[in-house]
Amino acid sequence: MATLRQQIATTALTLTKFRELMKRMQENRPHDDLSIVKKAYDFSLKHHEGQSRASGEPYLVHPLEVALVLAEMKMDPVAIAAGLLHDSVEDTSVTIVDIRKEFGEQVAHIVEGVTKISKIEFATREEQQAENIRKMMLAMVDDIRVVLIKLADRLHNMRTLEHLDPERQHKIAEETLEIYAPIAHRLGMGKIRGELEDLGFRFLDPVGYEQVEKAVNARRKQGEAFLEKTHKLISDKLKEAGIQARVESRIKRLFSIHKKLQKQRISVDQVYDLCAMRVITRSLQDCYAVLGIIHNLWRPVPGRIKDFIAMPRPNFYQSLHTSVITEDGTPFEIQIRTEEMHKMAEEGIAAHWKYKDGPVSAQDEQRLAWLRQVVEWQRDVSDPNEFLSTLKVDLYPEEVYTFTPKGKVVVLPRDSTPIDFAYTIHTEVGHTCVGAKVNGRMVPLRHKLHSGDIVEILTQPGHKPSRDWLGLVRSSRSRNKIKHWLNVHQRERAIEIGRKLIEKEARKYRIALKEIKDEELTRIASGYGLGRGDDLMAGIGYGKYSARQVLARLLPAGATPSIAGDIEAEGLTSGSIASAVRRVFGGNNAITVRGQGDMLVYRARCCNPIRGESIVGYITRGKGVAVHSANCSNVTNLLYEPERKIDVEWARDDSTPTAYPVKLTVFCDDRFGMLKSITGVIGDAKSNIRNIAARTENSQASVEVVLDIADLKHLESIIAGLRKIAGVHEVQRLQKI
Repeated sequence: MATLRQQIATTALTLTKFRELMKRMQENRPHDDLSIVKKAYDFSLKHHEGQSRASGEPYLVHPLEVALVLAEMKMDPVAIAAGLLHDSVEDTSVTIVDIRKEFGEQVAHIVEGVTKISKIEFATREEQQAENIRKMMLAMVDDIRVVLIKLADRLHNMRTLEHLDPERQHKIAEETLEIYAPIAHRLGMGKIRGELEDLGFRFLDPVGYEQVEKAVNARRKQGEAFLEKTHKLISDKLKEAGIQARVESRIKRLFSIHKKLQKQRISVDQVYDLCAMRVITRSLQDCYAVLGIIHNLWRPVPGRIKDFIAMPRPNFYQSLHTSVITEDGTPFEIQIRTEEMHKMAEEGIAAHWKYKDGPVSAQDEQRLAWLRQVVEWQRDVSDPNEFLSTLKVDLYPEEVYTFTPKGKVVVLPRDSTPIDFAYTIHTEVGHTCVGAKVNGRMVPLRHKLHSGDIVEILTQPGHKPSRDWLGLVRSSRSRNKIKHWLNVHQRERAIEIGRKLIEKEARKYRIALKEIKDEELTRIASGYGLGRGDDLMAGIGYGKYSARQVLARLLPAGATPSIAGDIEAEGLTSGSIASAVRRVFGGNNAITVRGQGDMLVYRARCCNPIRGESIVGYITRGKGVAVHSANCSNVTNLLYEPERKIDVEWARDDSTPTAYPVKLTVFCDDRFGMLKSITGVIGDAKSNIRNIAARTENSQASVEVVLDIADLKHLESIIAGLRKIAGVHEVQRLQKI
């Protein structure tokens, strides 16, 4: 009886959601044939029967909610049908062939693009995530509806994230903030991006979210009263001027406030655009007329006027922004745009996507040009960590607008240098760049460009890129071009060194390298998982493989013991060599190299990884394997030579507990007892303080403290405890000590 009641309740819930979906579609697209949507609903109802989500709701609620988000975007019936079917291939016995047979090629193509690839086995989570996103981006180029469904899917998953365990919440929220929200931003979908960011922030950093929410709520009543008064004043002035426009007001989103507080290290009181007004006009001319009226009413803040109408952002966002200060000293921001610009800012690419008029318009092709570029640049990036880190730069650039001497606009990521500018013009211009003039003056190549700069690149034939450039460039295009050049030339050098090392070793046994056949080298290379003899020589040259070990495999069976005998006679086992070198360089027993013996390993000083963090090994000449944190800023620059990367892991049996020095900076109010509260939290966590220093300025303080930390969980608990202290704004870990 209970089961029957449950089935009736389930049917009623899903039917209500479906009716809501059909009503929304009929309102948005009254002339469309919705029979395919009804068919997709019936198909999903049948195949998801008996399945439920972590929340306990019937599984079908999720595809229906995804379809409702797509209906709000005014998507076509094919996209809505694909949204209803998007999980059927992964979570039921249905195949793509079944979808194609029932719903046609278009729906099947979109569902296939959306379907996750979690069933494929990958060595690491990073590889799985990178491949998942790579596939999604390639599918996006083909049909943008793939990513719109993926965004709708992620949005509903984020709305119901509280039903998962904390570890999964953290991983999903992190991926949302790093990949999905930036994709929504790049597609100009401000509304979805804003909600994804706030939800991701809430689950990734609950303490920070609560602090910002509390600070905003304390000012909300005052802010709303201010916005209401300002709304009336602006509306009256527009009527006087005969301008038809509507005025909206809002309080800035929590994640945007949090980013601003972190970046500028200020309090909520100092956020200029906490309160914001928006004026939506009928025409372009009215936008500039409204700007004049606003500046006559209030004094504009110098340097805070931005014209994104004349110079649209890369995601085609257009608006006028100005910050003004009222008579009583209250700062606030005003955005001015047309109805068309507003629609584009909220809905982005979905606002102009009309499938009934044909698949892709010329304007929409232009909107996706950036995506095609990104896919092209990332196609050859094999390392998953590098792919994800460079993709993040491509997806979420804070751009500067520069000019060639002839007036052509070159858009670059913020903090770009003349090298970035040169590679944007042409690869050869980048390779041969020796200097630059900015606004007519000579500048060094490390000079950071600003919006409005006129840049002239000086080249010299035969000049070559430097490895140091990787630390100066900001754009993925520049980084990939430099890495490619270095990789080709460094590999040639590594092969040459490898051959010399093996020749030197072979001479001890009166063997010349030319006597060893290529087939033999290829056979040995395949034993190391390599394709060719040159790959093996490069590995020896990079220090990844020992010339002696390789030669032992090449020599006849009878010669091998003599090598071992020589080593033993000298009393130099591989373990004792590594131990001797470890005493000199300070190796680390807590980290081991996968599949290798007692190899020298040490923690890189640039990031000081601690137990529990994801780590990456990089072979250095003469010092063994340097171990970096996977999110170390230097990793992307170092790993342009993939041959020098090596898999490392934290030793499972580390009987002697290790204390890692970690440096934290606490940004807080300068108040009585603050230092006592900070040291109290550290003491309660049973951590030793090695060093502590405090600085104060304008009622604000920064406290730098070096602690002994056992592992990542220990560090996270201390940071969480510090952030709960009243008056603490932010806690940051400094990688270098």
